[in-house]
Amino acid sequence: MTRQPAFQLKRTETIESLGIDVQEYVHSRTGALHYHIAADNQENVFLVAFRTVPEDNCGVAHILEHTALCGSAKYPVRDPFFMMSRRSLNTFMNAFTSSDWTAYPFASQNRKDYFNLLDVYLDATFFSRLDPLDFAQEGHRIEFSETENTDSPLVYKGVVYNEMKGAMSSPVSTLWQTLTRYLFPSTTYHYNSGGDPEAIPDLSYEELIHFYKTHYHPSNAVIMTFGDIPVEELQQRIEDQALSQFEKLSDEITVEDEKRYFSPVRVEEAYALDDEDYSAKTHHVLAWLLGPSIDLEQQLRAHLLSRVLLDNSSSPLRYALESTDLGASPSPLCGLEDSNREMALMCGIEGSEPEKAAEFEQLVLDTLADVAENGVPQEHLEAALHQLELSQREISGDGYPYGMSLILASLSSAIHRGDPIALLNLDPVLAKLREEINDPDFIPAMVRELLDNQHRVRITLRPDAKLASRRDAAEAAKLEAIRQQLDESEKQAIIDQAKALEQRQNQIDDESVLPKVTIDDVPAKMHIPQGSENTLNGFNYHFYPQGTNGLVYQQVIMDLPALTEAEQQLLPLYSYCVTELGCDGMSYQDTQALQSQVCGGIHAYSSVRADVNDEQQVSGYMTLSGKALLNKQAQLTDLMYKTLETVRFDELSRIKELVSQQRTRKEQSVTGQGHSLAIMAAVSQLSPAGHLAHNSRGLQSIRAIKALDESLRDEANLQQLADALSQLHQKILAAPRRFLIVTEAEYQQTLADTMAARWVGAEVKTDKGFVPFTLPATREAVNQAWTTSTQVNFCAKAYPTVPVEHPDAAALTVLGDFLRNGFLHRVVREQGGAYGSGAGQDSADGVFRFFSYRDPRLTETLDDFDASIAWLQSTELEPQKLEEAILGIVSSIDKPGSPAGEAKQAYHSALFGRTPEQRERFRQRILTVTLDDLKRVAASYLKPELASVAVVTSPTAAAELTDQFEVIAI
Repeated sequence: MTRQPAFQLKRTETIESLGIDVQEYVHSRTGALHYHIAADNQENVFLVAFRTVPEDNCGVAHILEHTALCGSAKYPVRDPFFMMSRRSLNTFMNAFTSSDWTAYPFASQNRKDYFNLLDVYLDATFFSRLDPLDFAQEGHRIEFSETENTDSPLVYKGVVYNEMKGAMSSPVSTLWQTLTRYLFPSTTYHYNSGGDPEAIPDLSYEELIHFYKTHYHPSNAVIMTFGDIPVEELQQRIEDQALSQFEKLSDEITVEDEKRYFSPVRVEEAYALDDEDYSAKTHHVLAWLLGPSIDLEQQLRAHLLSRVLLDNSSSPLRYALESTDLGASPSPLCGLEDSNREMALMCGIEGSEPEKAAEFEQLVLDTLADVAENGVPQEHLEAALHQLELSQREISGDGYPYGMSLILASLSSAIHRGDPIALLNLDPVLAKLREEINDPDFIPAMVRELLDNQHRVRITLRPDAKLASRRDAAEAAKLEAIRQQLDESEKQAIIDQAKALEQRQNQIDDESVLPKVTIDDVPAKMHIPQGSENTLNGFNYHFYPQGTNGLVYQQVIMDLPALTEAEQQLLPLYSYCVTELGCDGMSYQDTQALQSQVCGGIHAYSSVRADVNDEQQVSGYMTLSGKALLNKQAQLTDLMYKTLETVRFDELSRIKELVSQQRTRKEQSVTGQGHSLAIMAAVSQLSPAGHLAHNSRGLQSIRAIKALDESLRDEANLQQLADALSQLHQKILAAPRRFLIVTEAEYQQTLADTMAARWVGAEVKTDKGFVPFTLPATREAVNQAWTTSTQVNFCAKAYPTVPVEHPDAAALTVLGDFLRNGFLHRVVREQGGAYGSGAGQDSADGVFRFFSYRDPRLTETLDDFDASIAWLQSTELEPQKLEEAILGIVSSIDKPGSPAGEAKQAYHSALFGRTPEQRERFRQRILTVTLDDLKRVAASYLKPELASVAVVTSPTAAAELTDQFEVIAI
């Protein structure tokens, strides 16, 4: 191998279980670290990360992450990041701000595209322009609410400012920030790295520049790459484009060890809740600060302890938190946090009362004391190790690209100057742990150490109905005080900055300075796994041969039968209960323990989609899905059979717990998924599947689960619910079944033999009386404002269009990207200050949707959706912009998943008529869309009188809407 001379190879390690070679390099001149993961994978990944350690709550690292992507020395355009997202075939592009690092990753399957993006990312990070107007746009600024009226109130604006207002509207985000503030009293984790909205306006442009110069330097950088591009080729580009122009910094950025408490800390604080009833809305969390995260043995022991205590309902601490009447359900903050320099173990409950704090803490300590005294069953330890091994071996890629998952798993260790390679090769430490768990005192000793650890924090976060109004009043008073102190020149400066920013946002940049790919670079064909139908001893199944690294994926797919409206409403709860209740006479705790010993989890879900030719005609399936290591596949098959055939709906108290858990999760989802929920509401009467989604997964489902949870205080209602779930289950058991297996080709016969032996005779023969699932047709508009506790808004507007096989579906799909790229991004995000916005065709429901995310505006954004349509018709459209929109759609269509995920997607898509042939036809139609097509379909379908609107907002903002909106409290 030819070496790039600027980099010194420190070591190479082969990790056979993952099929990769990992190489560690150091850049001789600057000290930059480079870890390359060589793999036979054409989806190449790049990431550059910088150690960023804020010392206040101003959000400097987060604002810098945004501003760095607004132009650089070589690419002096206003928005190279979003421009490149449109000129690329990337499979992933983003930037992240964590608590102590900021990272800029991307992935692509196209070599030309990869190197295009590499050049832009290197220049963006190492040679940022950091224009003051970009800081004002992305970070914060003040403007007069009436642009040129200096007597009008001042307002804060800025993308990050609004993003964090949205983030901190979430009680769980507030809980996390409160916890870390006390758990880490003196180090960088004490601060909100994203920025506290109250502190963000205190950040000056000069402080941003200083932070950039001291943190965004090769000496403080970690570069990580993955894929099949030769490392010397990557390093030559990295050296030429960036590192050769730097010298080594003398100062080293690091995070010191935290100062330790000598006695526990107990704190009560408040979060804003705009609700008249705030009973059972308090959170309690108990957390311990543990040892260094870069000590792999300590980290895996901590993971093992966390799994043993909290992994599932058979785990002692998890069971205590689930079954206690002190709260509704376990907190989302349960488990091990290992990304910081020092780890933290935490547990908690939600849906409690402030006065229950001491009892909650005592419950946790008593549970731990019992484990310290009596230990845990040996099979629980072996199951926890089994879960660690399974997660080590699984090839992921359905969320992040697989290479990105490996990089992110090891990045924290590299940031803290540990050994990231060791984190990718857990096998040696797992082998050692297998020996250590044979000591009966292994877990009890760790629990005793935890009980003796005095760096313990108890956080109680209670609701406060007046906190938001007090905060708003304080902000208004602060701004008014600023306004009163402004002289005429300062007032004019504010007006001038607003004008200059608007001018900059409207300027047309010379995009030719940026590299790009073209339609000619698009692969001719999609990659869709091919499966086969098979029969063995009367057992019919579908098999997909995929490289799964020794894992087996099994599914039982049942046709959904005709269901009443009440049964449709129950589907999500039913899907959740099937794998969370006991089976085969076992309790749910024993069943959960068995799942952990056997597999990587079993879950059930329903899917309902429309016909490819008619959005009003739907079909549906219920799927039971599991995965396991090959040596556990027979046990997985048996457990899936027992789960389906013998699930226990007589565990009434458990059903009540599950309803409560579902309620709290749904209630917490609003501020994080507000745009998706608003879209579902806007579409709720435009298609049958959309109506079901809104009722079962959307805002209406939150209201329904609340009412259900309240009703279960009556034992008779609980029994009725259990009976209804059991009856629904019997309907599904009587439906026709299909079976799916995904694994390596050489294991097909073994798995087929096992499954045939278990399922033959248990198969359901198609009953001529079986009535398949249908939904009533619907095509009506709504105007709804859904209210909750939020400092920002989520807007959605939808129009009825056409299903996927209609000739206009392709043009409507491209239109979404075209409107976002050409108008919405600039007007709604940059000028309006929303964190995100977009548009797109959903051919499954036959609708076109506009949306905004964490948006400070409401009716203005809805008007901007209309303005984008007018812009389209009145503007001379550029062919280059059409090509960019097409590239964006094709890259999303071609985005790879995990080997198993791609196979499952191919199979389930085909069930709904989205066969490989149909998907390929649609992709080819995308490539032939013209500018005339865009104008024609917009004029045909996006008519004002057809619009259906839904927003998620605060009660105060909803009160200012016109009477045409139906206001509904979530």
